[in-house]
Amino acid sequence: MPKRILIGTVTSDKTDKTVTVLVERKVRHPLYGKIIRRSKKYHAHDDGNEYRVGDTVRIEETRPISKTKTWAVLDRVRASRGEVVEADIEEAGRAA
Repeated sequence: MPKRILIGTVTSDKTDKTVTVLVERKVRHPLYGKIIRRSKKYHAHDDGNEYRVGDTVRIEETRPISKTKTWAVLDRVRASRGEVVEADIEEAGRAA
């Protein structure tokens, strides 16, 4: 049986080697036909603690790692907007 792969957004990275991923899907209402959003949170294994809040990641179903953790992060699809980027800017007004 193939493993399921989902795409979601990291909402929490506070626990060690674990991230919480929010996965949203759109479904049609059975009576009214309107498209509505349904969401679910999954705990995913992040061995290197490298994923941050706001990152869009792909998670894959795995064997149970703990009581609530049965998913593992495969890779980052898109980084969060608050990512720190190094820059070589010297401050002109500062004397050393």
